[in-house]
Amino acid sequence: MPITRGVEDGRTAPTADGAGPVRPVTTGRRGRLALILGSLSAFGALTIDMYLPAMPVMASELRTSAPTVQLTLTVFVVGLAVGQVVVGPLSDTWGRRRPLLVGTTVYVVGSLWCALAPTAGWLIGGRILQSLGAATGMVLARAVVRDLFHGTALTRFFSTLMVINGVAPIVAPVIGGQLLTVASWRAVFLTLAAVGAVLLLAVVVALPESLPAGDRAPAHLRAALRTFRMLVTDRHYLRYVLAAALMFAAVFAYISGSSFVLQDTYGLTAQQFSLVFGLNGLGIVLLGQAGGLLVGRVATAHTLLRASLAVAALGSTGVLTSVTLDLPLPLLLACLFTVVSMLGVVLANATSLAMAGHGSAAGAASSLQGLLQFLVGSLAASAMSLPGHVTATAMATTMLVCSVAALVVLGARR
Repeated sequence: MPITRGVEDGRTAPTADGAGPVRPVTTGRRGRLALILGSLSAFGALTIDMYLPAMPVMASELRTSAPTVQLTLTVFVVGLAVGQVVVGPLSDTWGRRRPLLVGTTVYVVGSLWCALAPTAGWLIGGRILQSLGAATGMVLARAVVRDLFHGTALTRFFSTLMVINGVAPIVAPVIGGQLLTVASWRAVFLTLAAVGAVLLLAVVVALPESLPAGDRAPAHLRAALRTFRMLVTDRHYLRYVLAAALMFAAVFAYISGSSFVLQDTYGLTAQQFSLVFGLNGLGIVLLGQAGGLLVGRVATAHTLLRASLAVAALGSTGVLTSVTLDLPLPLLLACLFTVVSMLGVVLANATSLAMAGHGSAAGAASSLQGLLQFLVGSLAASAMSLPGHVTATAMATTMLVCSVAALVVLGARR
C-alpha cells in the first residue's frame, strides 16, 4: 500500500518514493509555509540586492577598489554554493529543522560581523559566514517543498516561492538605497541581521520537521557520495539544473555589474538604480505568478521552461545591441527587464522537473542544484570583471552567452 504525503489542496496523495507520512498541507498551513519557505529561499537575493546600491560608497569608505568590493559578492556566492552542497546531504540524515536553526543563527552572526567590519578583509570574512547561513535556508526550503508536494502541485508551489523570491529584488535595493540617505552602509547589514532574527523565530515557532525519522538516509559519507554519483549521472536531472544554472548566471551578471554600469556609466543615482532594480524584481513576481497559473492548464512545465529561455536569449541580444550601438537608456532597461523577469519562470519549472524524481534524496538534489547554480554564477561574474573593471559590454556579452547556452543545454538530446 503506498505511503501518502500532503499536497496543495489539503488532501493526501500517493507517492512512489517510499516517503513517510507527514501532516496534510491545509490551505492555512500552505500560506504559512509559502511565507516562511519563500523568505528562507530569498536569503541569497536579499543579502545580495540590499547592499548593491552601497557598493560604490563602500569602496570609498573602506579605501579599497571596486573589484575588491565586488569580491565580497563573489565570495558570498561561492559560500552559498559550498554551504548548500554540505547542508543538503546532512539534512537527508538529520532532518530539515535542526540544520535550519543552526544555519539561520550563523546568518545573524555573519550579518553583525559585516556591520562592524573595519576593513574590506573583515567584511569578506563576515560575508563568508553570511553565505553559509543563507545557504542553509535556500537549500532546505527547496527540500521541504519536495518533502511535502509532488507533480503539478510541486511546480505550482515552487512558482509561489518564486513570487516571494521576486519581492526580495524589489524591496531590498529600495531599502538599501533609502538607508543610505539617512545612515551609512553598515545599517544595511544591521537590517539583514534583524531579518535573520525574525526568520529564526519563525522557524522555531511555525516550521515543524518535514522529513520523518524513518525516511532519513544513513549517516555515512559513502552513502552521500553514492547519492551524488547517482545525481551527476542522471542526464535528465543535469539537463534541467544546468539550464537553470546558466540562466541564473545570465541574471547574476546583471546583478553583479549593474550597480557600476548603470550608476557610473549611465549616471543613475543610488535611488534611481534602486527603483530600476526593484522594477526588474517586479517582473520576476509577475511572470512567476503567471507561470504558476499556466503550468498544467495551458502548457507543460517543460514547454514553459523552453519558451522562457528563448525569451531570455532574445532579451539578452537586445541588451548587447543596446550597449554596442549606444541606444537610448530606456531601450536598454526594457531589454534588461525582459531577461530578469524570465528568471522566476525558469527556476520554478526547472527545479520542479529536476527534483521530481528524487524525493528520497531531496536534500542532496537541492544542494547540487544550488552548487551548480552559484558556481556558474560566480564564474560568470569573475569572467566579466577580468579587465579590472566592469563595462556595459562585458556585462551584456556575459548575459547573452549564458542565456543562449541555457537554451542549448535544454535542447540537447536526452
